[in-house]
Amino acid sequence: MAALPQISEAEFEVMKIVWKYAPVNTNEITEHLTRTTSWSPKTIQTLIKRLVNKGALSYEKQSRVFVYTPLVDMNEYIGQESSSFLNRFYDGNISKMLSAYIESDKLSENEIDTLRSLLNNKGEN
Repeated sequence: MAALPQISEAEFEVMKIVWKYAPVNTNEITEHLTRTTSWSPKTIQTLIKRLVNKGALSYEKQSRVFVYTPLVDMNEYIGQESSSFLNRFYDGNISKMLSAYIESDKLSENEIDTLRSLLNNKGEN
């Protein structure tokens, strides 16, 4: 498996829009992000350009606009980042991570019930 590009938090916000709406043009990306961030259109264009240079996005020119599609699969990227986080902070031990979240009240009762249900269903397979 090829290594996925390193994507900053700001670039990840752009990727979330592209993953959700692809194929999506520059104006649409800008419209979505100016509603949820304080970024200028120029900042957004810079982030898009970085993602193209990193190989996370491809584009094609359609008349006068650029249309973007992701080259990175969302689930694969999130899985990589989750594994990296788990390895970095919890020595790859998910039980350690969940214990830390539960002990510091980072998980609600509803989230704990959801996890319990997921684990129970996994055990039935």
